[in-house]
Amino acid sequence: MHPCFVDNDIFIVVVSALNRSCSAITLLRKRKEKVTRHPTITTESGRYFLTDRIREEVDFWATRQSEGIRPPPVQKPVPQNSKIIPLPDRATWSIPPCDLQTAIANRESHRRFTAEPLSLDELAFLLWATQGVRKELHEAAVLRTVPSAGCRHPFETYLVVLRVGGLAEGIYRYLPLAHSLVFERTVESLPTHLTAAARGQSFAGQAAVTFIWTAIPERTEWRYAEASYKVIALDAGHVCQNLYLACEAISAGTCAIAAYEQTLVDNLLGVNGNEEFSIYMAPVGKVAK
Repeated sequence: MHPCFVDNDIFIVVVSALNRSCSAITLLRKRKEKVTRHPTITTESGRYFLTDRIREEVDFWATRQSEGIRPPPVQKPVPQNSKIIPLPDRATWSIPPCDLQTAIANRESHRRFTAEPLSLDELAFLLWATQGVRKELHEAAVLRTVPSAGCRHPFETYLVVLRVGGLAEGIYRYLPLAHSLVFERTVESLPTHLTAAARGQSFAGQAAVTFIWTAIPERTEWRYAEASYKVIALDAGHVCQNLYLACEAISAGTCAIAAYEQTLVDNLLGVNGNEEFSIYMAPVGKVAK
């Protein structure tokens, strides 16, 4: 048969198969778009986020706080039968005094760490400096060692522990109300996973411990609704700066990381990426004197 003359039945079968293939490809594309779709960020919208004009648009009489809805917990609950590790406190830890002017003058980002582990005292001090509780006012307000818009404190602190005295390698979460740790999980090849989550920044996998802060926006949204997001970002900066300064007291260093693989970090911590998601991370280790 001449190639220009194809049997009609064969032609119909081929066309039908092509149509099915095209439909399948279109469906897969739509599914992919559904999974990966996200808001379009433009220069205009990004700069708008940095202003406070959103406050003029929010109806603060319609927030969950104004409607009399109880606030979300100030700390994530601890699963039953979890392993809890009490931490040394200010009355018992052995941390040398540090002059504030000296700490500010010496503050810098460190990406090279020695193999020396952190002590549990030192880790407890860093956690207290970044999210420690000074006073519990009531169910909606806890005063901490860092400021937060409306005293909402939307963060949870996770630790990827590689070299800390008295702690097995693994992932932990800080419980500020009790100044304790809860063990979350063990991960095989943890330094490798952490480095990959940090977009290949190898110093993350070489640190003694990496602080990873997640945001639970609902805590701030309860009071500020759509005006929450800029102040959540600002609050994260307050927390990490305290970590930088506290590191100066223990001959340690850190380097904040804002460039990371969102899904990899969220999966590593076991958070869902919507109600709670990673927002900032900072590897910490001892530095050469």
